Formats: sequence, structure tokens, C-alpha cells
Amino acid sequence: MQDNLARMVFREVIRPPFWVLGFIYFMFLSLVIAIWAALDNRSALISWIAATLGIIAIAIRWRTHITVDENELRVGRAHIELKYLKEASSLSSEDMRRMRTRDADPAAFLALAFWIPTGVKITLNDERDSVPYWLISVRKSEKLTSTLYKLL
Repeated sequence: MQDNLARMVFREVIRPPFWVLGFIYFMFLSLVIAIWAALDNRSALISWIAATLGIIAIAIRWRTHITVDENELRVGRAHIELKYLKEASSLSSEDMRRMRTRDADPAAFLALAFWIPTGVKITLNDERDSVPYWLISVRKSEKLTSTLYKLL
């Protein structure tokens, strides 16, 4: 693990914003209140603890690590060697909106976070792979694009 960190060229962690987590927790708490009204205090306490642990698990699980090292691009659990990348282009919020909806290719790999308006489209250069491109939500889209161009 330490060896990979030494070679890392780009790294970004996408986390869900507090307003999304707050909204989900609010919905969980409405269920807790319904359980309390229907049952008793002990059931409400147990459901409140479960809701709190659930929101912590969601906050941890929804994190996406985007890293580039000398050999490969990693987005969450997905990874691809840099030799199979053809082109990387930074997308503005308007371009990203179109790529998510009207201009989307169903065969593409999507790593999207609806709360991040910008992203990067990475075209692949592998005739054995049926995936035409990767579409990644990323805040530092210009930096990721320039990093990939330096390594391609």
C-alpha cells in the first residue's frame, strides 16, 4: 500500500455532501418517530441507534476514491491501465449534464455523483473492450485531464 502512495500522481476523494446525508438521516428519523408512535420507547431507541449507524455506513460507503498512478487509473473498485486510454476531456457542467442524459451511451462506464456538476470523459483504446468511454464526476476535472495527458 505504501508503495502505491509513493507513485500516485493524482488523487481525489468524492464524498457525499452533508445536505444529502442530512436529508437521508431526516428520513430515517421520521421512521424512528413512526416506530416510537406505534410501539414503545425501547423500540424507538433501538431504531434510532440503527438509523445513526446506517447513516454512518452510508457516509463511508458512498466515498469514491479517484487515483492515477504511473500505470493505471482507479475509480472506486474499477481500474484500467493507462495504455488502454485514448483521450481525456474535461467537461463543464452543461457538457456533463448532456453526457449524463441525452448524449449518454448505455455501454459506457459511469462513476457519477449527482452533487458534482463537472466531470471527465475518458475515451478508451481497446478493441476487446465493449465500453466506449468512462464518464467520471470529479471536482478537479482540469487537473485530472492534464495529469492523464502527461501520462498517455
